[in-house]
Amino acid sequence: MEATNFIKQSLQFQKTLFENSFNALILAQDQTEKLVSSYLDQLPWVNDEGKKALQTSVEMAKKARSDFKNAVDDGYRKFEELLEEK
Repeated sequence: MEATNFIKQSLQFQKTLFENSFNALILAQDQTEKLVSSYLDQLPWVNDEGKKALQTSVEMAKKARSDFKNAVDDGYRKFEELLEEK
């Protein structure tokens, strides 16, 4: 029983660490997106097609980021369910 509690606490610590790190990553990526977008708006040779391509890339990255987060959350949920069964 004590081992299970230790595992649950360790899992919660890892989950919290992941959440905090992931949120910091989101902040950094969002800030970089704003910076690049602002920079591109000031360049006269970057046309709308180039900006649209960049926006498409940003949206793909956000979807991949969201999919990754969902997969990790699902893994934590399954592991927690496994611990509850014992």
